[in-house]
Amino acid sequence: MTATADKPTAKPAGEVGAARRRKEDRRLITGRTRWTDNIQLPGMLHLAMVRSPFAHATITNIDASAAQQSPGVVRVITGEDVKDTQGGLPCAWPITPDQKAPVHPAIAVDRVAFSGEIVAVVIARTPAQARDAAELVDVDYDRQPAVLELKDAATDEVLAHPDLGTNKSAFWQFDSGQAGTGGDVEEAISKARADGIVIEREYRNQRLIPSFMEPRSTVVDPTGEQIVMWSATQVPHILRVMLAMVLGVDEAKVRVIAPDVGGGFGGKLQVTPEEVITFLAARMTGKPCKYTETRSESLLSAHHGRDQWQQLTLAATKEGKVTGLKVDIMTDMGAYLGLVTAGTPILGAFLYNAIYKFDSYQFNATNLFTNKTWTDAYRGAGRPEATFAIERLMDELAAEVGCDPMEIREKNWITHEEFPYTTVCGLEYDSGNYEAATARAKELFDYDGLRAEQKQRRERGDRVQLGLGISTFTEMCGLAPSRVLGELNYGAGGWEHAEVRMLPTGKVEVVTGSSAHGQGHETSWSQIVADKLGVPFEDVEVLHGDTQVSPKGLDTYGSRSLVVGGQAVLKAADKVIEKARPIAAHLLEASADDLEFASGSFSVKGAGEGASSISLAEVSLAVFAAHNLPDGVEPSLDSAATFDPVNFSFPHGTHLCAVEVDTETGHVSMLRYACVDDVGNVINPLIVEGQVHGGLVQGIAQALWEEAVFDDQGTLVTGSFVDYTLPSSADTISFRTDNTVSPATSNDMGAKGVGEAGCIASTPAVVNAVVDAVRHFGIDDIQMPCTPMRVWKAIQAAAQKGADQ
Repeated sequence: MTATADKPTAKPAGEVGAARRRKEDRRLITGRTRWTDNIQLPGMLHLAMVRSPFAHATITNIDASAAQQSPGVVRVITGEDVKDTQGGLPCAWPITPDQKAPVHPAIAVDRVAFSGEIVAVVIARTPAQARDAAELVDVDYDRQPAVLELKDAATDEVLAHPDLGTNKSAFWQFDSGQAGTGGDVEEAISKARADGIVIEREYRNQRLIPSFMEPRSTVVDPTGEQIVMWSATQVPHILRVMLAMVLGVDEAKVRVIAPDVGGGFGGKLQVTPEEVITFLAARMTGKPCKYTETRSESLLSAHHGRDQWQQLTLAATKEGKVTGLKVDIMTDMGAYLGLVTAGTPILGAFLYNAIYKFDSYQFNATNLFTNKTWTDAYRGAGRPEATFAIERLMDELAAEVGCDPMEIREKNWITHEEFPYTTVCGLEYDSGNYEAATARAKELFDYDGLRAEQKQRRERGDRVQLGLGISTFTEMCGLAPSRVLGELNYGAGGWEHAEVRMLPTGKVEVVTGSSAHGQGHETSWSQIVADKLGVPFEDVEVLHGDTQVSPKGLDTYGSRSLVVGGQAVLKAADKVIEKARPIAAHLLEASADDLEFASGSFSVKGAGEGASSISLAEVSLAVFAAHNLPDGVEPSLDSAATFDPVNFSFPHGTHLCAVEVDTETGHVSMLRYACVDDVGNVINPLIVEGQVHGGLVQGIAQALWEEAVFDDQGTLVTGSFVDYTLPSSADTISFRTDNTVSPATSNDMGAKGVGEAGCIASTPAVVNAVVDAVRHFGIDDIQMPCTPMRVWKAIQAAAQKGADQ
């Protein structure tokens, strides 16, 4: 997956912009790190979970006697044992005042609502003893009817939670006419039906599983003054708050540590039943307890993503100018609401208009319960679904108008002269240049040459046809202005906190509230601070992921780390300089107003070469000694900052994909992929490239391979990597990547998020390419993943339809 595009070779003036290898990699790739499962504590006990094999059932009896007598077993816990103390797992985003949500116990008490729900826990002296004993727990169930499909759930004929009386959790709407940000969409559709074009389509975003590299693991030590939890989590600060709220413990007595975490993709943005159970087990036994899931448990019970039906109506003029878009979606919550489950669909609500100028827009979301594993945020969280829908529709509009799909996009997109641009949803896109990104992508891709080859293959009637797919996308990331989140009824803010500490030796410690799980924060933050303070990159140490070391933070998700967390670091570093200024002036016997700071030293403005100066390191040592400070100045340069963004950031890009489709077998082969992303100013090109590559593979995997499949009894049949087809490097190709730069205005670095870009953009590019390869047969959609069987069936159905006509 090596990028093949030529990159600029000019060396950056400082650390920012340099393709630094990651500091973290030295310990990560040599095995000198410490994952949660590596942690060993004296007297530690181990947990194994007993999980329901049924999607919906009442629990009539649990006999744990044989398990209790098994070697090494200390205790078996059932829901009855903790029903008064376990509380209910939190949902931090009630999107409507009347939202329905069942209580989600960590251990089921009297009923189960999905296959894989925990019904008992075995605590033993070794992991093997716990697992062996878990098989001896005898649970009697009375199976109940289960609702498994979204469209069935919408009828309420079978209820996932009978006590709720409905499967509908919430209905949420945005209407541009009512909001005053655009016109009436029904009027636009009616007018287009009379004298224009109306495109109506239904698309399926299948259920996916966030298959992170490191399975979830939790260790809890209750033996000190504080209860300490180590967890493979993206959200140590949020986890600490929620544990205190759910279990009624003193927050000050809880310390959460996220050590090195092997990936998350949103799948570790959760307060899990297993974390609560391990916490309870440690308190009940008075001993350290550990739970580490197996890969099969992870696929079965860690939250899933996507799972959405989209009903779309697009109105346009005969020339292809879009006048309105109506979106009706149904999203599967699964059996319960996780931390941000309910809000995930509406994260995409403001992006169905994408990079285009719409006159009117309406978005209607219905959240439904089924008896499946619950869903929540997965890389992109709502924005991939939105981008898929609109980019598929733009291809359909082009086909209806009879023009090239790129031409229809150019006809509708926001031009670079129009920024800042307020969209039909009321968001202000601060910067962008879709023309430049597209021109560069077409150059890398050889768009015109491939179109000519496609035409030749069609004229020859080749067995292997060529398809070209386009995705011109934007996303809103850097979650988010706290006031906006408050308006959406989200339970927390969008700020981030950081501290910069100057040590007496001139070294620097950076404390960040963002908590990395593979993004390279230690490297990027070091580059930012090294340039700002004029210290060597190697002299910056970044601390994170421990609520005692970093007591304030809102953690890592939604491409917010750099544009929110990094900006907080930058502001804290600025404060260090300002605190040092009067001290440096005192030591130089000059006025603070006459000093300038550059390359790590203070000097008098305009004094010329050879004039007296003092380095920040020297000021730091002088502060440590405190022998000669100005009156009233505290002996500390350490500074903290909390940054709350005033706007989202809006990265964008153009992604182009070429595939070959064997019309006899339905097999899809990727031929070429080129993308040009605009993520604003780049801190570390190597990290950006890695993020793009990883995102591309995940998005391509949704298009071609991945799908969580349940049988008609609600059993997950893709519960291992034999059946859940994650791609390997052998399944992908080398990508041609590049960047354009439109600096963001929402932060001083001019940076935009990049962590989700590839995953958002690539899925529609690939599916558009597959459909484009066979469109001349009369095919306008193939449901994801576009497996050989689905592609072959679409070709056969089109052939039969043609024969019948």
